[in-house]
Parts: sequence; C-alpha cells; structure tokens
Amino acid sequence: MNFAFSEEQEELRRSVRRFLEDKSPETEVRRLMATTEGYDPAVWSQMADQLGLQSLAIPEEFGGAGFSFVELVVVLEEMGAALLCAPYFSSVVLAANALLRSGDDGAKSRYLPGIASGETIATLALTEDAGRWEPDAVELAATPAGDGWTLDGHKSFVLDGHTASLILVAARTAAGVSLFAVDGDAPGLTRSPLATMDQTRKQARLEFAATPATLVGTDGGAAAGLATTLDLAAVALAAEQVGGAQRCLDTSVEYAKTRIQFGRPIGSFQAIKHKCADMLLEVESAKSAAYYAGWAAAEDSDELPVVASLAKSYCSEAYFHAAAEMIQIHGGIGFTWEHPAHLYFKRAKSSELLFGDPAYHRELLAQRIGI
Repeated sequence: MNFAFSEEQEELRRSVRRFLEDKSPETEVRRLMATTEGYDPAVWSQMADQLGLQSLAIPEEFGGAGFSFVELVVVLEEMGAALLCAPYFSSVVLAANALLRSGDDGAKSRYLPGIASGETIATLALTEDAGRWEPDAVELAATPAGDGWTLDGHKSFVLDGHTASLILVAARTAAGVSLFAVDGDAPGLTRSPLATMDQTRKQARLEFAATPATLVGTDGGAAAGLATTLDLAAVALAAEQVGGAQRCLDTSVEYAKTRIQFGRPIGSFQAIKHKCADMLLEVESAKSAAYYAGWAAAEDSDELPVVASLAKSYCSEAYFHAAAEMIQIHGGIGFTWEHPAHLYFKRAKSSELLFGDPAYHRELLAQRIGI
C-alpha cells in the first residue's frame, strides 16, 4: 500500500482542477443551483468527451476507461472543492456501482456504456420517506406483470432523481429486496424536486403507480450488492468532503493573512491561529481516512465495510467543523449571502446526513468490528 499518488494521478488532479476552475467558478455554481435541473448539459458533455470523467472507473469491457477507485477519489476530491453542480455522484458512484455489483452482465452491457459516455444520467433510488439507508428498510413493492414487473410506492431523497434518464430502484418482492431499472419517462412515474438546504446537490421524491420496470440481477438477491454500493458511496462522499474541507481551510488561511484588524493581520492573533491549526489537523486526518478507504475500495479489500464507516463518520465531522470555522474566521462577511462560506456550510451539513450521519456510522463501525 502506498499513500502517495502517482504522477499520472496527480496529473489527473491538475487537469480536473483546471477544468473546474474554468467551468465551475462560484458564479456558475450560484447560477446552476437556482435552476431546477441543477447542471449544465454542455459542461456534462465536455466532462465525458474531453476528460472522460464519467467513464473513469467503469471497466473497459463496458465502455469505460478501467481505472480504479483511487482515481475516482482524486476526481471527487476536486469536485467537492469546487462544489460542482452535476449528476456525477448519482451516475458514476451510485448507479454504476449498483450495476457493477448486481451480478447481471446483461444489464451491465445494456446500461454502463451510456453512463460511461455521458449520454445516460442515472441514479439509485433506495431510501423512502423514513430516510433509512439500509436495504432492509425498503418497502416499495414490485409485482410480476406479464414478462416484466411493475412498481408501486415511493422513494425520497433520490439524488438527481428528477433529471435522470435511468433510475435503478430497490424494491421488495416476495423473494426479498431486488433491483429494477426504470426509464425516467416511464408511465406511472411522478418525479418531484425537493426543496433542500444544499441547493448545489439536487434531490427528488419519486412516486410509482404500476410503473413498468426491468429486473436487474436475481429476484430477491440485491441486498448484498446494495450494501456494498452504499459502502463505496460513503467512501466517495468522504473524498468529496475532504476536498470541501481543504477549500474551507485554504480560504480561511488566505483571509487571515490579508484581513487587517487593530493594525495587524487577524492571523497573527492566537485565537485565529488555534482555529486554523485545529482545522489543519482535522483536514489532514480526514485525508488519511478517505485515502485509505479509497485504497480499500480499489483493492476490493475485506476492510471496506469498516473503513467506509470510519471515513464517512470522521470526514463528515471534519468538513462541518471546517465550514463552521470558516464562517467564524471571516466574521460578519461570512454570514452574508454574497460570500461563498454558506455554500460550503450547507454542503457540509447535507453531506454529513447523506448515507447516514456520523453517529449512525460509528454504530455501524462498532457492529462491523464486533464491539
């Protein structure tokens, strides 16, 4: 195991950073978060055509580039720093991994090339109104109908659920929890955008009424694959949180160097020094947790469930603390709508809750290590 990124991975980071500096400045983030769709189709196409980001971690046999989860961690860290408004997490992390873990080669061949090319925006619909992320909590019903299935029920907090052209839905059959593919414009499907605190990451509530669906994998055999997908999503989100926390730290330090109070930079005051030092410690520790978890995901290690919960719980708290301290260091201006601090604070809070909050993952961690 090597915690140092290779030169190729660092070049990937630099390329993604340059692209996001150009395509996702604060002005564009604010513009897109005010729209219903929440992303720019032209930039989405450029991400696929120029950088191949959607295909990055998808195997070559399914139209992808065949890189590992470590490269995905690098990309997501930069996206988290830039608050990129795009359905990347829902398509590349959630939907693609749900397909890859489904054991259904036919479904992989059918859907993954579209995700890799950027033509298909996909997502995973798992949680319902109770907001529980465990596959065991699934209540939406799937019923055989002719040669296929129909779905009845609802899903909530579905990332990019209102714009996705492919929705992978966890539903319950007589045999247990199963995975189904549903077209975004399928009859009987009603999609409603949700009003969320973090406007940079869109969510939706989906209603299914005798909605036709295609079984992915085996009937009743989706629970294990969905559990692994959630672990991978937790690792990916931890990488995003690291990027956001680092940006909060960098912004705070730069402001502390230039803001003059009582004739001296505020960074010279002991209280501000302590805040920045604590942020640095937590950000560096969060990086260690996220990078180790990314390695475990790339190696398909048995440690993945344990380190996924460890990384998600620690990185969630580190990001939220960094975002809150950024507001404090900036003083009055940090509370204004015009300053970007609130964008990171809201992303940090919503990410803290997404896929389970730190308390949930610490409990999960205790169970997984047998405490």
